[in-house]
Amino acid sequence: MKCIIVDDEPIARQGIKDLLDNIQALELSGSFENAETAGEFIKDHPVDLIFLDIQMSGINGLEFARSISKTTLVIFTTAFAEFALDSYEVDAVDYLVKPIKPKRFEKAVEKAISYHNMLLSEESQKETEQKEVAEQLEADSIFIKSERRFFRVNLRNILFIEGLKDYVVIQTEKQRLITHMNLKTIHDMLPQKTFLRVNRSYIINKEHVESFSNNDVFIDKYEIAIGNFYRDSFFDLMMG
Repeated sequence: MKCIIVDDEPIARQGIKDLLDNIQALELSGSFENAETAGEFIKDHPVDLIFLDIQMSGINGLEFARSISKTTLVIFTTAFAEFALDSYEVDAVDYLVKPIKPKRFEKAVEKAISYHNMLLSEESQKETEQKEVAEQLEADSIFIKSERRFFRVNLRNILFIEGLKDYVVIQTEKQRLITHMNLKTIHDMLPQKTFLRVNRSYIINKEHVESFSNNDVFIDKYEIAIGNFYRDSFFDLMMG
């Protein structure tokens, strides 16, 4: 995967470069101090992944992320944890708070590589005329089309569903499936009292919630932010 770094702090750019030295799957194509120069670069040099700061002079990271190709993945790198929810608005793969720990960086990169490979597979195998990618089978399961196959997914095994560009990623206890669908479409198919929208990009299965705070939900090893718009309904359904 080809990647670039966009950050107005030279030390931060060097820090990410150093972390990338240990990851053979990524090829660094460029490093930029602002979104304007990065934008000019990717017009002629498409990239798969951008490590993107949010607070920069001129065009900020969120504005830049909204302007790039839907096929380009974004990992935000910033010193401000409070921007985490904003990152969901642009379908960011992950959100890293500086100073970035190597293990946390590797985890974010692994997620990006996994999503990149799944997206490539889906795009290459997408049929010209495609029927409904998911169909209700019975009360407790659905069929999900992924990689030219229909997978039967038991609803009780779904941990959460994540919106990613024009796709959704269904995370179960044992596997991750990606299919061409928007988050609202699949949410409408699911039992609304069990599957809750917690922010713009995530639907969670409340039966798998291990704990939650005012701002986050914890499911297995995953931490998912609760959006302000969804907070009241989340607490009503969880505590009701």
